[in-house]
Amino acid sequence: MVYIPENYTPRLGLRETQQAIKYIKDVFQQTLASFLVLDRVTAPLIVPADSGINDDLSGVERKVAFSAPAVGDAEIVQSLAKWKRLALYRYKYAPGEGIYTDMNAIRRDDIADNTHSIFVDQWDWEKVITQKDRNIEYLEDTVKSIVKAVAFVNRKVKLRYPKLDAHIEENVFFVTADELERMYPALNAKQRENEICKAHGTVFIIGIGGVLPSGSRHDGRAPDYDDWTLNGDLLVWNDVLGSALELSSMGVRVDAAALDRQLKECNAVDRYRYEYHSMIRDGVLPYTIGGGIGQSRLCMLMLEKAHICEVQASVWQRETVEECARLGIELL
Repeated sequence: MVYIPENYTPRLGLRETQQAIKYIKDVFQQTLASFLVLDRVTAPLIVPADSGINDDLSGVERKVAFSAPAVGDAEIVQSLAKWKRLALYRYKYAPGEGIYTDMNAIRRDDIADNTHSIFVDQWDWEKVITQKDRNIEYLEDTVKSIVKAVAFVNRKVKLRYPKLDAHIEENVFFVTADELERMYPALNAKQRENEICKAHGTVFIIGIGGVLPSGSRHDGRAPDYDDWTLNGDLLVWNDVLGSALELSSMGVRVDAAALDRQLKECNAVDRYRYEYHSMIRDGVLPYTIGGGIGQSRLCMLMLEKAHICEVQASVWQRETVEECARLGIELL
C-alpha cells in the first residue's frame, strides 16, 4: 500500500533526481571507503545453488533460483554477507583492511512499500578484525564512522542542491533490543523504533536476532553470519514520512562459538556440511565485521523523497503506479 504524506511535493524533478542519485552514490562510496579503509571489489549476482554462500536473511525467505545449461542450478543473491568473508580470506586481507562492493539482489518475499522493494541495492562491506576487536566498543566506533560518512555526504548534497534540507543527527543513540523492549513494553518492534528515533534522531539498536525477555525477537536474522550479541540496525528519523528509516544492518560476524550456539538454537546444525560453516568452526576464516548500507534508502533520505520508487527503477504493484500517477509523483 502506497503512502504519500499530505501536501508532499518532490523537491527535485526527474532529471535532476537522476543526477543527484549519481552524485550521492559517487561521493558516498568514496567517503565510506576512506572512513573504514576499504577497497572496492567486484562481487557476484549469481551463486551456485545449495552452496551455503547465499544469505538466508531471517531464514524463511525464498531465493530466486533457476537452472542454466552452462552452470546448472543457481540462485540470485539476497545479500553477500558470507561471500565477503570468504573473499577477505581468499584475497589475504589483514586486520584493519576491508572491502566494499555494489550489491544488487532480488528478495522475492519482501513486501513492497514506501521503503521496500523486491530489488535491493546496497553497499555491502566487510573488514578483517582481530579477536580482541569482537566487542561492543569496536562495533559502536564503526557505527559512528558510518554515521559521520552519511552526515558528511548529506552536507555536500545540500550545498550542491540548495532546495534540499534533510537533517541527519550525527550523534548516535545506542540501545539494546532488550532495553528498547523494556522502554516501550506495549509497542511492537516497529513502533518502538519509531518512538526511539523520534526522540533521538539517529539510533543503533544492538542485539538483533536473539530471543528477548518477552519471548519474541526484535527482528529475524540468519544464524550463520552475525553474532546476535554484537550486531544491530542503524536507524534515522525520516521527516518526510514521519517514521524511522533503517539505513543499515551490520555486525561482528560469528566466531566458532557463536555459530555453534546460534545454529543449535535454530535447529540448523546441518549447515556444517557447507565449506563456509566448517571453515568458521575450524578457525580458518578471519574474524570480520560487516554489513550493508541501502543505496536507494540513503538517496530517499537525502533527496527527501516519499517513496523508494522515486529513486529506484524496479517493478511495483499497479495500485502504487496508479496512485503515484494521480498525485503527480514520477517513478524512475
